[in-house]
Amino acid sequence: MEKVASLSGQRLRDMIMVASDWLEKNAADIDSLNVFPVPDGDTGTNMLLTMRSTLEEAYRAPDHSTSAVAQAIARGALMGARGNSGVILSQIWHGLALGLEGKESCSGRELAEALLVAATEAYKGIDNPVEGTILTVIKDASAAAKAKADSGCDDLTMIMETTVSAARESVANTPNLLAVLREAGVVDAGGQGLYTILEGILHYLRGETEEIQQARPGIIISNTPVAARTSQMIAADEVPYGYCTEFIIKGQELDPDKLRAKLKKKGESLIVVGDKTAVKVHIHTTNPGSIVRMATALGTLHQVSIRNMDEQYQDFLEMQKEKMPPADIATVAVVSGDGLSDVFSSLGVAAVVPGGRTMNPSTKDLLQAVNSVASDKVIILPNNKNVIPAARKVRSVTDKTVKVIATQSIPQGIAAVLAFNSEADLEANIQAMKKTIATVRSIAVTRAARSSQVGNLEIAKKQPIGFLDGELVTTGDSVVDALGKTLAKVDLSAAEVVTIYYQGSTERSEVEEFNTGLRQQYPHLQIELVKGGQPHYNYIASVE
Repeated sequence: MEKVASLSGQRLRDMIMVASDWLEKNAADIDSLNVFPVPDGDTGTNMLLTMRSTLEEAYRAPDHSTSAVAQAIARGALMGARGNSGVILSQIWHGLALGLEGKESCSGRELAEALLVAATEAYKGIDNPVEGTILTVIKDASAAAKAKADSGCDDLTMIMETTVSAARESVANTPNLLAVLREAGVVDAGGQGLYTILEGILHYLRGETEEIQQARPGIIISNTPVAARTSQMIAADEVPYGYCTEFIIKGQELDPDKLRAKLKKKGESLIVVGDKTAVKVHIHTTNPGSIVRMATALGTLHQVSIRNMDEQYQDFLEMQKEKMPPADIATVAVVSGDGLSDVFSSLGVAAVVPGGRTMNPSTKDLLQAVNSVASDKVIILPNNKNVIPAARKVRSVTDKTVKVIATQSIPQGIAAVLAFNSEADLEANIQAMKKTIATVRSIAVTRAARSSQVGNLEIAKKQPIGFLDGELVTTGDSVVDALGKTLAKVDLSAAEVVTIYYQGSTERSEVEEFNTGLRQQYPHLQIELVKGGQPHYNYIASVE
């Protein structure tokens, strides 16, 4: 599928469908992030059900304009919202519809402006907004999108790339804002859910709908050290949760703001969103009967749900007692660059540790990532020869079974992840991954930091240079020239796949022309271009 130049109503529907499918792959993992063991804790499931409801309504829209489809999406989200996270998500879609009102189609700049409205509306529906949640993520992501648009960018894909990158950073920062997340060593589940939806949207805009069918999203790792956890949970009778009460009121001249004010002292986690004809209410209360009686005086009630959270908490405690250590295997990778981090996460890596050239993570950083994953069996991919020693030290400071695959480059790391088989045991995976990385040639292109001579190569300061499997082998007149000369050192006639990870938009435009010539010379090659966003290197390439 070609890149999306503007967003029509039909494309908006398709975009939401891809985002929903991407979220579905991650819903269970998002549920497991729960640090509030109450019904709202099924965050991934609740957000997925809300997204499905948006789709059902979107395909009923008689008008195919972006505005009409966005309004249908908002209406579907309101009627199908589940739990705290689902209701807030519905308010985000409501805000997006307001921002796109009256538009036949949508440009990148208009999408950025609509996202800003979505963030504003999300905060409006909450009685007591808490930072470090999905609210913070939509605020940070929309602000980044607007800043990108204000810089003169009107490209949908580029603006969404900025949005997703900001959302990722915001999710990773949530433990700094919420003590309960910091103590649990996890990021906010609602924020992770929103990030996954935005990431799915980006996949659609990039035309990657086929590529992601076999991939899956990853969970963002907290960038905050894990605090010491208490050895015992608080007894349920010390903190009564009451009843999670949800319903929709349908009527005439309804006033969400006025109803929110009336319910403010009736319970906790209050969310009231909607319009004059339909209002969604979510509240945790010890007296749901009084809430329902108040609501029936305003209109007819629909989709009434009253769940005893204290009973569910007891079930949660029992489940924790019976839970056995997970038998699956998790992978941890050291990666530098948002694009490359997304690649590893989409391939199923459980934790990504920022690092690489000039920024080698410590043993403590790697240990934190190992401890953050659910599995007791962990494979670390250092992806840099300088990180391997620190990775190996992790084995002596954790009770988990840790294996280190000595990957020395990003291409080796990606090849190792692709060789991973979740159904095989640890030793079988180790052997398969080691065998695979031996078949990969790794290329990196950058500019020389200073003038020097290496072997027969005379290198000027800032001159493009190319590395093959870590060895400096070429110089070039331009970075793409250095890339071509380095690739020429490999027997491409015997290769099957070449993947080129480019740093930014400048490299993308350069390498596209180069790519055309490479395809003509080697028609049998499968050549892929991926935005890596990696620092220091203009290009990283793998040859398999």
